[in-house]
Amino acid sequence: MEGLTREERRRFGALLEQRPQAEVMARIPQFSQAEPFGFAPPPPEPAEAVGVLVFNMERGVHLGALGDFLERCPEVRPFDVILANELDDGCVRSGGRHTARELARRLELNGAFGLEFVELVNPEDPKGFHGNAIFSRWPLRWARVVRLPEAYNWYFDRQRRIGGRVAVLAELDVGGKPLGVGTLHLENRTHGPGRQAQLEAVLEAADAWFAPETPVVLGGDLNTNTFDGRDKDAIQAIAASPALRRRCLEDVGLWEGSLPAAEARGYRLLPEIPAETRRKPLPGGGWLGLRLDWLLVRGLAARESRTVSTRKEDWTFRGLESFPGPELSDHNAVWASLVWPR
Repeated sequence: MEGLTREERRRFGALLEQRPQAEVMARIPQFSQAEPFGFAPPPPEPAEAVGVLVFNMERGVHLGALGDFLERCPEVRPFDVILANELDDGCVRSGGRHTARELARRLELNGAFGLEFVELVNPEDPKGFHGNAIFSRWPLRWARVVRLPEAYNWYFDRQRRIGGRVAVLAELDVGGKPLGVGTLHLENRTHGPGRQAQLEAVLEAADAWFAPETPVVLGGDLNTNTFDGRDKDAIQAIAASPALRRRCLEDVGLWEGSLPAAEARGYRLLPEIPAETRRKPLPGGGWLGLRLDWLLVRGLAARESRTVSTRKEDWTFRGLESFPGPELSDHNAVWASLVWPR
């Protein structure tokens, strides 16, 4: 995906001072593109089950260790599809690399990248691109992006960005059978109805683009906080109350309309066992455990699903002893084995 020059980024950012975000984004064609990449031939054997992994990779900053984790952690394997969030392309913070393409090359996977934001904070960024990616062992028949309804304008945030939340949908050729997949990232700086509107846009696109009989697997960071991520008082109140903390893990569907909306369209939510998938740091230390990362499955049966910790102290496998940080990402991963119904 071709980048923008520093002058173009400055000019488009200045334009956001006077014009709506959608109008500025319409002048940047990269926001409507799904960038394909391919490093894998089709597997020789037909697939009886599909291993799917959802993983917010926190910008791909620890790219080498991410690859090691995916190759060596037994709990994330086997994976045939990875639905990933927060991957950089040309950002100084992640070494200026196209993290999705490099990871696909290392793991010998095919895929597609969709642009979520153009970062403006660091003018030294070669491209400043940031987005979501699909990785697959099978060929992609097509890939497209879905721009989600705007729920927050990130240009006026301290992070200063052009863009908004996005989903990438693709149809895979699994031994001659179609499989619809999608990676999506919903807004954290909004409330439940804002996220529900965004997810419903993805579900409508899936209904329109995939044939009715095609199985569909959607996944990603749905940011199902149960509160508006800008509401610091709500965060502090929840952090201080065990009863309110339970709503973030056990009663999420009562507070986040996006989840029952998906179920109403025939999607099963995985993993079914409540578990923390995000560690939100708190100002006084510690973190608030949240359940943000999900798989939405329709037309396939779940044989097994689990949440996989990305904290170093939880790892029981060898090979990442030299990793210097306490966690590979502030999100845990979600894995499931899915099978075609008989």
